[in-house]
Amino acid sequence: MSLTTHLNLRIDWSELDVFGHVNNVAFHKYAQAARLNYVEQIGLMNLYQTKKIGFMVAETNCRFKKELLFPGTIHIETKMEFAKNTSFALEHTMTNDQGELVAIARDVLVVFDFAKKEKCLIPELIKEKMH
Repeated sequence: MSLTTHLNLRIDWSELDVFGHVNNVAFHKYAQAARLNYVEQIGLMNLYQTKKIGFMVAETNCRFKKELLFPGTIHIETKMEFAKNTSFALEHTMTNDQGELVAIARDVLVVFDFAKKEKCLIPELIKEKMH
């Protein structure tokens, strides 16, 4: 079973659009926060601090299911969709305070050696924490 992380974010009034619901751009911000929460949990951010091995976002998308309203909280569950040699995908399931599905976002991340300026294999220590 792979690691699943959870993150709750308060919906900010500034994230609303002219129609009174959360703007689509905010969902990408929520996915970014969930992505960073996940990579912190698996130790990839610490690895960047010590060995300059981190990640680059290769792909991101979001499917909107239901409008999200202010005030409230968005609840994000993140799990690994797949892991290959140098990349992995995350799926972020977003629900509102009533537990209704509002969006599903997906990221593909490439593990990157910033010192060598090239992609690299996912370190074993990171793989272990992902599973």
